[in-house]
Amino acid sequence: MTVEGMTHHTPDIPTSSKVVAEFVGTFLLVFTVGCNVLTGSGTWAATSIAAILMVSIYALGGVSGANFNPAVSIALGLSKKLGWSDVGIYCITQIIGGIAAGFAYTTMFSGVVNVGPAPGFGWWEAMLAEILYTFVLCFVVLNAACSKKSGCATGQQYYGMAIGFVIVAGGYGAGSISGGAFNPAVALGLDCSSIGSGFKGWSFAYVCYEVIGAVLAAALFRVVRPDDFDTEASYEAGSHGVPKHGSSDYELHVKCVSEFLGTYVLVLTVGLNVLGGSPAGAWSIAASLMCMIYALGSVSGAHFNPAVTVAIMCSGRGKCHLKDGAAYIPCQLLGGVAAAYTYAGMHHGKTFDLGPVAPYGWTSALVGEAVFTFVLCFVVLSVATVETPLSQFFGLAIGSCVTAGGLAIGGVSGGSLNPAVSMGISSAAILGGGKFYACLIYSAVEVLGAVAAAGIFFVTHPGEFAKEGESKPLTQP
Repeated sequence: MTVEGMTHHTPDIPTSSKVVAEFVGTFLLVFTVGCNVLTGSGTWAATSIAAILMVSIYALGGVSGANFNPAVSIALGLSKKLGWSDVGIYCITQIIGGIAAGFAYTTMFSGVVNVGPAPGFGWWEAMLAEILYTFVLCFVVLNAACSKKSGCATGQQYYGMAIGFVIVAGGYGAGSISGGAFNPAVALGLDCSSIGSGFKGWSFAYVCYEVIGAVLAAALFRVVRPDDFDTEASYEAGSHGVPKHGSSDYELHVKCVSEFLGTYVLVLTVGLNVLGGSPAGAWSIAASLMCMIYALGSVSGAHFNPAVTVAIMCSGRGKCHLKDGAAYIPCQLLGGVAAAYTYAGMHHGKTFDLGPVAPYGWTSALVGEAVFTFVLCFVVLSVATVETPLSQFFGLAIGSCVTAGGLAIGGVSGGSLNPAVSMGISSAAILGGGKFYACLIYSAVEVLGAVAAAGIFFVTHPGEFAKEGESKPLTQP
């Protein structure tokens, strides 16, 4: 039995081929982790690990489904995407591959990597870090690679990038707390190679945390993808899994769960990067947005931002009805606040303020927020709500707006670009005596940027507003 949606209808493949694929992919992943840690690659370590996962998925997904992670295999089994006999074979193979890689890099460098919470953190902070980002990883696999509506079976090819870049999101964010394993084969592979050299057995606890994350992912996958479990349901799929704004057949409560989850992951990643002193905050935050857009775009449209919702509503054309928008925004705000209190708890109550970054003042900060929120909303309108949307790169295009804005004005305003991010930051900052009003000011200019984006979109895309019966100008094929 193969992984549904990840094999591209490849003819029956021998079990031996699948086992070799899982061993090789897991070995390369764990070996890359060890090399990055022992050579002190620092800033680019998480990107390197994400890249090896991504390319291995693209290389071997058509053979075994490219799980390379017992937590992923368990989530697939729970979601009826992989037979339990294969789950067992895969998990054993992956663990063997991870341990073999651990001894390989240990031999190469004469050094070991110890698994465990970073200094200053304990079991429960590490537990939350591993559960939450293992959940994100498994959830993205299920949605972006295996769902009926936007998985590999639809012909899309972004699944490898979506899955790989979860490591960019979690590695830079939660890595400073737990080390960022998110994979029982990684935890066991790293830890077993350190036996006799500082081995403390944390890998066994990490395995439990990561299995919990997998179970949570499978449970919430059932909530956001009811069509994958209801054979009588008929849900309209977009071309190659592209989010079809305004045409999703999912019920409103399902869309609201999608908006909550996407916003929660985004704001959690923001806070963990800031509090953890990440060297690549904007890159990590953009990755979290991109991954969740690819995972949930065909469920709710993947706004994850009240400003985006306002821009889409203002642009008309039935892409986001008032009823949906009015439900989305509270869910986004609630997701942002919940995530903010989560990252504050993981950092022992430590928070940070929203506001201009010295030596800049309010004028500079608010202009920057307005301009780059405009960029984000305008790109969403232009690549995801048009008659011929991007079929593969919509998530990358939208996520890259955060990379651009975060690097350009992160040192001026903090680079929020999202009222849910702003409100989450200010809500948590109250714990440290921060001022809540800052998020109201930020949100106001972010909404102005959204309205401006809708106005400019109307001017630059007149064909999208052609009246019924009128012909629209040809768009690129």
